[in-house]
Amino acid sequence: MQHLEERIAHLTRSVEELSDVVARQQDQIDVLTRRVQMLMEREAAREQEGTGGVVLGDERPPHY
Repeated sequence: MQHLEERIAHLTRSVEELSDVVARQQDQIDVLTRRVQMLMEREAAREQEGTGGVVLGDERPPHY
């Protein structure tokens, strides 16, 4: 019986640790999601303004 109680205590501790890890990961995901959204909005605003273009291949930049 003591063996089962020890095993349950170990499993309970493991579940609590995993729960903490998942909670931290969710917080990080939320922060990263907000950052990506902010960057997407910023890039959309640049596209609307017509600034911030990327020179691809052999295209000349606009200052030529």
